[in-house]
Amino acid sequence: PGAPAPASAPPKRDEVAHPGPAEYLGDTADRTGFGGLEAVDEISMVAVPDLMAAYQRGTIDLEAVKAVQLGMIAHCELMGDRVAVIDPPPSLNARQVQIWRQETAGYDSKYAALYYPWIKSFDPGTGKSRLIPPSGHVAGVWARSDSERGVHKAPANEVVRGAVDLELQITRGEQDMLNPLGVNCVRSFPGRGIRVWGARTLSSDPEWRYLNIRRYFNYLEESILLGTQWVVFEPNDHRLWARIRRNISAFLVTEWRSGALFGQRPEQAYYVKCDDETNPQESVDLGRVVCEIGVAPVRPAEFVIFRLAQFSSGSGELEE
Repeated sequence: PGAPAPASAPPKRDEVAHPGPAEYLGDTADRTGFGGLEAVDEISMVAVPDLMAAYQRGTIDLEAVKAVQLGMIAHCELMGDRVAVIDPPPSLNARQVQIWRQETAGYDSKYAALYYPWIKSFDPGTGKSRLIPPSGHVAGVWARSDSERGVHKAPANEVVRGAVDLELQITRGEQDMLNPLGVNCVRSFPGRGIRVWGARTLSSDPEWRYLNIRRYFNYLEESILLGTQWVVFEPNDHRLWARIRRNISAFLVTEWRSGALFGQRPEQAYYVKCDDETNPQESVDLGRVVCEIGVAPVRPAEFVIFRLAQFSSGSGELEE
């Protein structure tokens, strides 16, 4: 009998234990890393707390950390329905995290939020407390706030369950310095516990400065996109446009009644436009139906507008 075929060499230990930026970024076709998450529609937040663990072990440097965080933000911007939770490096004081935020990282995205400082949590494996990045706990705070209060509510002034201490106690002056930069502080208050004390994105655009606005729009856009998929099978005419207006208005009036939209009357809270103006003949000929929607999430008489398009091919797109 012939000699057995040699087994393929197993991956080197370092290749498995110490992934670099390419492994985090991944590949869409192979369903790995951030690329693999493109196939999952239900995701609303992305966090990589183990990234900082790799940095602490010395297996990646700060340049690699920045590359991965930029990749995470780019993934969230590409998908348009999720937000990245960013961790700062460990052992930074307030002035150092300000410099890191403004000069080293320099992130500017309405699809990302940064939290500081690190959190001390009990490790059942060792029986001791250890410092960990805040993103994992923050993701839990977001989920709890979404469930108990609604996505439109800012996930701030919320207790960080499982946190026993902080790496650094933030003063009011430091809070006032960091908050306008989009650094969401986690603070300890006597008698009130450890709480998330900020809810801003890393965007320089005032319209998308607040995290709850960004995440609420993600929810609205995804809900409306899914709720209008049926239109691709209908004749693209005035009757269809009227049905679209009715369906979306019915959804938005429910949101208004729940307190998610600003205004004493529905017409102050939102509008839905789907007519000849949004659907000229050349657009209809392309098999596309376009609807313009404006909502007032926080400010009176000021709408944030997005456009939704459904194609006869079955795909949909959003434009803000």
